[in-house]
Amino acid sequence: MTINPIDNPNEDTEFNDILRKHGILPAREEAPRTPTPPPPPSLEESIEGKTPDELARLAEEEDDSDTERVIEAYRRKRMAEIRTQEKSSSFGEVRPIGRDDYAREVTEASKADDPQDDEKGLGTGVAVVLYKDGDPSSVQLLAQLRVLAKRYPRTKFVSIVGNKCIENYPDRLQPTLILYRGGEVAAQVVSWGKDRVREPQGKWQQESEITAS
Repeated sequence: MTINPIDNPNEDTEFNDILRKHGILPAREEAPRTPTPPPPPSLEESIEGKTPDELARLAEEEDDSDTERVIEAYRRKRMAEIRTQEKSSSFGEVRPIGRDDYAREVTEASKADDPQDDEKGLGTGVAVVLYKDGDPSSVQLLAQLRVLAKRYPRTKFVSIVGNKCIENYPDRLQPTLILYRGGEVAAQVVSWGKDRVREPQGKWQQESEITAS
């Protein structure tokens, strides 16, 4: 009987297959598979994280109109996100203002829409406190407003010394907290933290209305 020599037990031959079938040779090791190359990035992945200027250049260089529209839509989205971040970063604290700043920093600022609001025309919430230096109630209210400013960064918080905002504004009415929205006074509280909270009376009510307008 002729016995065929086994030159290479890993060789893929009919004779070796018979030997493997009968358990004389171990199972043949499979050759390692060639890894599948990763798919190219999608359009969304390729433009993710790019600046609006970079996106604008990509849109100009793009020949396909559908791709150009996708890039332009994403560019507008990124610009809105950046505006929102800039707006949010400008708040988060109680900012001191002067009388000459009041109209711009309070009344006009409250008319500007918050980019994060779906409904337009609501304006931005602005809280302004008229305070007296060294007054315990004023110190306490300012401390609490600093906490609230960090908790609600989409609301603007400002402060101004009472008699610098309204000439001869009585100490007994301070601190006064006024809330604005859409260019209008939404609520106001005088003598905050005193024995009882009072609404401004007489000429001081008129002064408050003049300041608010």
